[in-house]
Amino acid sequence: MEKEFTVGQKVRVVAMPPYVKTAEPKPMLRPASVIAIGAEGIILDRRPGNYWGIRFEKGAFLLDSQYIEAVDS
Repeated sequence: MEKEFTVGQKVRVVAMPPYVKTAEPKPMLRPASVIAIGAEGIILDRRPGNYWGIRFEKGAFLLDSQYIEAVDS
């Protein structure tokens, strides 16, 4: 089942991918250690391939929906 989120929604990292991609015009791969399990961010946009652009404290990154969950307000 595909998870659906909305722009502006707060999400939390629940699992770590092997690496993360920056959500910049020219994306770069970064080690997954730049964010941590439990880190919270805000959905910026949806990208192809079930990826979401998310703004975290240390920058904006692309994560697949399997690695995030909605934060209850």
